[in-house]
Amino acid sequence: MPTRTRRSQRRTEALSRERIVEAAVELLDTAGESGLTFRALTERLATGPGAIYWHVANKDELLAAATDAVVAAAVAVRPAAEALPTPSPEEPEPPASPQDGIRTVALGLFDAIVRHPWLATQLAAQLSRSPWGTVTPRIFESIGQRVRALDVPESSWFTVTSALVHYVLGAAGQNAVNSASARALAPGVDRARFLDTVSAAWEELDPDEYPFTRAVADQIRGHDDREQFLAGVDLVLAGITATHRREPRPAPE
Repeated sequence: MPTRTRRSQRRTEALSRERIVEAAVELLDTAGESGLTFRALTERLATGPGAIYWHVANKDELLAAATDAVVAAAVAVRPAAEALPTPSPEEPEPPASPQDGIRTVALGLFDAIVRHPWLATQLAAQLSRSPWGTVTPRIFESIGQRVRALDVPESSWFTVTSALVHYVLGAAGQNAVNSASARALAPGVDRARFLDTVSAAWEELDPDEYPFTRAVADQIRGHDDREQFLAGVDLVLAGITATHRREPRPAPE
């Protein structure tokens, strides 16, 4: 009897929507969007297609669900201080700032796009074709709540949040393209050698036509993509703070 119960539990878990989405993410990670088929999914889950169609109507719905699941996990990461409901009396933690929260969400999305090469394309599709779905509101909510905490005027909430979202997804998506290109390099050509080649080519440009590009050519070598991404987030945050800095109230006479 216990054995039958355990088998029933495993069968229920295998056929749940959550397990189907989890398997879809695994297939996307290993085989890409073209490898995500209902046939491959039924083989991975050891079930029939009818059980899957009971939970997911078609591939578009499955891609949207997989994207939302990955995004939900990415934006759920919180700074240590922000995650504490109350500070410990023995070791009080400083409250996490809205800027820290934005950095954490941004890095969560950046790292998710690195781990899931298909995600950047799906995010672009969701934002442009299905902004009423769950993915776009989830990203806007996670960043927008912290923008509001920056004391940005309500009339600017959408513009400021959009600027941050566009930078985060755009920069992270470009990094994913760069990473994919690096993986496709010829055997024996690693990222460092590729960057050296780019840097050397920039240093050979016409100094009259490309003075700036030549000046920064050496900075390409050895740069850290994640640190560069976060530096961009900080630049955007600095601009938001400078633009929406509240004027100090005059002292009472």
